Amino acid sequence: MKKHFLIFALIATFSNSLSAQNTFTLTSETIGGVTTKSEEFNGFGCTGKNESPQLSWKNAPKGTKSFAITMYDPDAPTGSGWWHWLVFDIPANVNELVANAGNINLNLAPKQAIQSITDYGTHGYGGPCPPKGHGLHQYMITVYALKTDKLGLDKNTNAAIVGYYLNNNTLAKASIVSYYKRN
Repeated sequence: MKKHFLIFALIATFSNSLSAQNTFTLTSETIGGVTTKSEEFNGFGCTGKNESPQLSWKNAPKGTKSFAITMYDPDAPTGSGWWHWLVFDIPANVNELVANAGNINLNLAPKQAIQSITDYGTHGYGGPCPPKGHGLHQYMITVYALKTDKLGLDKNTNAAIVGYYLNNNTLAKASIVSYYKRN
């Protein structure tokens, strides 16, 4: 009986690790569990470099026709959070955004990708800048695998509308959560 249980446990563990290796996954070479001054916004009293992180993803589900990336702070004291970055219409053959691709003046993002307006009122990446003394804020960076090649939106589309279209076209999503606070 013990021998059969041990064999079952080993098979279950092995099959779980194999299936976990094939899940849709988002990783970064430049951001981890804590955001740094490199990613911090430069404005609103913050003095960071405002550099978007490098992001890469793998194992998108079958049928993926494009990707989108968002960065959202649910802890912002606005009643509705804060949208820091919205990129969509990333072609299905792309699986990475290089560091600082959120700077629209550098043209580092894929040519077809659209970086719409953030809650700062600007296009492209706008890094973390929580109020001083407000404690840790979480920053959710999410990649969406989409069932459509284009959302049909433009660079002036607000975050709520982008989110609506993303939610209606998502096959899968994967996230990285990073934290930041200002003292």
